[in-house]
Amino acid sequence: MGQRERDICRGVLSVKLLWTPNSNLPRFCRQTATVERKDKVINSLIEAVKVSRDDVLAAAQRIAGEVERTPLIESEIAGIRVWLKCECLQTGGAFKLRGATNRLLQLSPEERDRGVVAFSSGNHARGVAIAARRVGIRAVIVMPADAPQVKVEGTRSEGAEIVFYNRRTESREEISARIASESGATVVPSFDDLAIVAGQGTAGLEIVEQLGRSPARIVIPCGGGGLASGIALAVPEAEIVVVEPEGWDDMGRSLALGEIVSVAPDAPDTFCDAIMTPRVSPITFDILRHRGATATSVSDAQVEDAIRFAWQKHQIVVEPGAAVGLAALLSGKVQPAEHTVVVVSGGNIDPALHARIVGPVQAT
Repeated sequence: MGQRERDICRGVLSVKLLWTPNSNLPRFCRQTATVERKDKVINSLIEAVKVSRDDVLAAAQRIAGEVERTPLIESEIAGIRVWLKCECLQTGGAFKLRGATNRLLQLSPEERDRGVVAFSSGNHARGVAIAARRVGIRAVIVMPADAPQVKVEGTRSEGAEIVFYNRRTESREEISARIASESGATVVPSFDDLAIVAGQGTAGLEIVEQLGRSPARIVIPCGGGGLASGIALAVPEAEIVVVEPEGWDDMGRSLALGEIVSVAPDAPDTFCDAIMTPRVSPITFDILRHRGATATSVSDAQVEDAIRFAWQKHQIVVEPGAAVGLAALLSGKVQPAEHTVVVVSGGNIDPALHARIVGPVQAT
């Protein structure tokens, strides 16, 4: 064997991989080690291995009693029974409290004294605000100026301080980093964080417990991919399908290309504000790529149909970004099949918008 073949990581900074009995490290190495692998790609793949199903199980123990065990309800689409995981009924109106609680409960006493800063269009904002209030620490939230008023008010009602920004022209990450630098606060990202991913994955553990088995397929709304990647870790036997708004399908395009790509600068407007994420992270992307996740996208009109369906059939209020998975099944973008679970990830929708969508059509 020649020197080139032996030393595949020549020029790459040394890293240490810690073996655990339950890890899938041999499979990881066989799939990803190549002679021409660049430093940044190796580092991102190593980062993905740092969070595992064991972390999700630990998160479930850590946040027990702090979050709701949300219902899993039976539905029917095209004559086929499917299941809806109703995270829209979680405290704060969305799944985000899971990851936020898991992250904040791991802060040191010194970090708690300095508080936290987060950036979000609303659901992560409120989740962090609730978790911070319960822990007794200060929270500053960077929110887009066009965030739905119901989300702004909900976040403010939990005692958080809000800083607004323009999502088209300003960087929420840069603003949050500046606040953290000035105050010493800990930045709590909405998806690009190992503890956040592990916390979100606890919804997947509940699905398995409530069904009594692993579902064959789980359809999940996707913005940055924290919920989808967490569930992918929690339920390794299930097929994972992520759904995004049309034009904001950066995870789908990234998975298809095998590398992370951003949303186009001229991306169309969508009312799915909760999942208007311009770029996914190496953590979430690598988990979903290694799990063989597939992706599709839906239109705002198809999302409206899903919001209407959820209300008429089940009397549950679902916000646009949370309804994309249901929209994919109703529209045929994802074919309904037995043993499918759809995650309905949030219910924080402006009441007037919800009334406009569901009002014109009589309940059946």
